[in-house]
Formats: sequence, C-alpha cells, structure tokens
Amino acid sequence: MATTRFRADRGLQTRMALTMFLLGLLFVAFMAALVAISVAPLVIAVVGAGFLFFQFYASDRIALFAMHGREVTPEEAPELHAIVDRLCALADMPKPRVAIADSDIPNAFATGRSPQRAVVCATTGIMRRLDREELEGVLAHELSHVAHRDVMVMTFASFLGILAGMITRFTLYAGMFGGGGRRNDNNNNAALMVFAVMAVSMVVYALSFLLTRALSRYRELAADRAGALLTGAPSALASALTKVTGDMARIPTNDLRSAEPFNAFFFAPAFAKGFSISSLFSTHPTLDKRLAELGKIARELGQPGA
Repeated sequence: MATTRFRADRGLQTRMALTMFLLGLLFVAFMAALVAISVAPLVIAVVGAGFLFFQFYASDRIALFAMHGREVTPEEAPELHAIVDRLCALADMPKPRVAIADSDIPNAFATGRSPQRAVVCATTGIMRRLDREELEGVLAHELSHVAHRDVMVMTFASFLGILAGMITRFTLYAGMFGGGGRRNDNNNNAALMVFAVMAVSMVVYALSFLLTRALSRYRELAADRAGALLTGAPSALASALTKVTGDMARIPTNDLRSAEPFNAFFFAPAFAKGFSISSLFSTHPTLDKRLAELGKIARELGQPGA
C-alpha cells in the first residue's frame, strides 16, 4: 500500500487479516475436498479467476456504468473537486478521478483497482442534502477506501464465494442435463458425486459469504475512523451518516432495489422499504455502531461526543 496520512486502526487491521486468512484456509480446504471427490475443479477455477480479473480490472467502469455516473471536470463541479483536492493534499495521496451520478439516492462510492486508477463518485442526491463539512467527511471516508486498496481486498475476498457459486450451478446443471442411460450403478455414483459436490460447495459458499460480509463491515469501520481522523471532524461524518440513513427512507422503493446490488461500494447501504436483514448478513455496520465509534473518536480528539 502506498504511504498516506490516513491513520491505520491496528485492531481492525488484525481482524481483517484474520478474516482473509480464514478465507484462504477455506479455499484450500474447498479445493482439497473437490479433488478428493474426484472432481476436476481447475477448469471452473480458471473460469472463476478470469471473471475475478475482469471484475477487478474494470471495477471503475462497471460501477460508473451501473450507477449512471460520469466523470466531471473542475469547471463542471468546482466545489466537489475542491473538496477532493484538499483531502488528497491532507492525505498525501494521488487525486482520483471525480464523478457525479445523477441519482436522488443520497450516497457516494469509490472504486478502482489502484489509487492511480481510482474514481470517487457522489450522487446528486447526497450533494444536495449535505453541507460542505459533511460532504468532506463522506469523501474522506471514500478516499480511505482508495488509499487502503479496499476494492482489491474485497474483490479477492469475494473470489471464493463466486467460485463456490459457479461450481454449485455447474454441478446442478450437469446433474439435471447429464447423460441418463440404464446403468444404475453409474447413475447412482454420479448422483452421489453431484450431491457431494453441491453440499460441499453450498457450505463453502455460506461460510465465505459470512466471512466476506464481516470483512466488509470491518472495512467500513476502518474507513470511518481514517476519514474522521484525517478531517478532524468525526461529528460531521456522524451528521452525514444520520442524514443519509434518514433520507434513504424517502427514496422510491424501485430506485433502492436497483441500487442494492452495489451496497458494498456505497458509503451507506440502500435498503428498500420493508426490507429487514440481520447485521450478520449486512455489508455495513449498523448506524448505531458507526455513530458510537465516531463518538469514541471525537472523545479521543477532545471534542464533544458525536
């Protein structure tokens, strides 16, 4: 990671490292189990690796296209560029490309395979709702993701889940549409192999899903902390979180549903009305958790609690 002035949280880094280690251990166990079942996982693994590489290489273009974002010049968005310029100078990091998404959903995201290829994007909804200090806190959070290469971390962390899902579907289709015949022994053996592969793959998918979501929540807390310490204004970030989360309830359900697949990128998750989910499955910590952590940072800085 390139050196920046974003402060690291050793506790969160340790938890993230442990989660990545467990994902790696799970991957090795998964491959060993597939080989033991006499499945040739290499072809599917190569296909999965190709998908992973494309997702990693084109993450900035994919996210901007999906969110209808467009890059803007300093002349088109002077205030947004001024905030990013100031934060990059404070953090001693290269300036990413700056984009705006024409959406009433109050959110922001950063993506890109490296700090040199990164893009930070704010929606028109968040720019309209937040004041300059609050928007600065949000963008500091997003630039922390860039500085710490979180897109790379989460892309590689998600590989195991993608691979397990692909193998599950491939095995299911092979079992449904594979050759029949009247050889009962062969059919029974094939059915047992399909069942074993699907069972192992589904268990691995579930475990990797939980570990990846836990890693994502640690990543968000680390970005909150790094961004708040960089600006020295944790209360502004807390205010932005409260506004964004509250205003999300006023966004049309269809808009929120279309944005939900990109929750892992967002500053705050977009959930459609009536949608409830356990914190165990969320990409982000709860609002109360994030506000409590920002309150601790404010006290560390000798400021009133957020």
